[in-house]
Amino acid sequence: MLRNVALGLCAMLGLAGSANAAEGAGMEPANVRIDNPASLQRGARLFFNYCSGCHSLQYLRFSRIAEDLNLDEKDVENNLIFTGAKIGDKAINNMPAAMSAGFFGKTPPDLSLEARAKGSDWIYNYLKSFYLDSSRPVGWNNTVFPNASMPNALWELQGLQVAVKAPAEKGGEAAVEKLEIKTPGRLNSEQYDQAVRDITAFLEYAGEPAALKRTSIGVWVLLYLALFTFIAFLLKHEYWKDVH
Repeated sequence: MLRNVALGLCAMLGLAGSANAAEGAGMEPANVRIDNPASLQRGARLFFNYCSGCHSLQYLRFSRIAEDLNLDEKDVENNLIFTGAKIGDKAINNMPAAMSAGFFGKTPPDLSLEARAKGSDWIYNYLKSFYLDSSRPVGWNNTVFPNASMPNALWELQGLQVAVKAPAEKGGEAAVEKLEIKTPGRLNSEQYDQAVRDITAFLEYAGEPAALKRTSIGVWVLLYLALFTFIAFLLKHEYWKDVH
């Protein structure tokens, strides 16, 4: 009985791992680093300027962001809070759910755990893969998440991107071969990639703020274990030196 349960759990974990691998297959790696304070600070600024109008981070308080990202609370209040919230409040947008559902067909999701659910590579590639599509109600589509009900919030940074499609097979739909910038934005390609990487890093941090302290503590734990191992070796040597 227990053996069958264990085998079932292993099979489920294997299927979950396969699904995650398949979802991230062929994606460009994000290569984010949450131990880079400058990247997290830039990502926070970009998120609250371009994303927080629709999306919330309901499990994260502005005061925690200030503490973890080495930001002054006054700077956070002046540059990251646009809803009238206080520094101790959660990072929740003030767009009514009914209004956002009317605009986009559904209420935009909270992004607190997006990086943990989808992975950093998915977010990074998703934010780079919007293209103009007049057939969609919002005027945009996405190659990573087709038919997404979200416009490209970063279009003024990236520019207007269009899809180059392969010839459609008989009775089929033309597939997107590649994406091209039709009208340049404020950032060039490398700068935009970095901006998206910074946002992705911030969302990865938002999914697990404790990771910043955990990784820093981990270094000291490893140093302690190394020191303890060395002392234990010396103690063993002292005890056994007269045995032989």
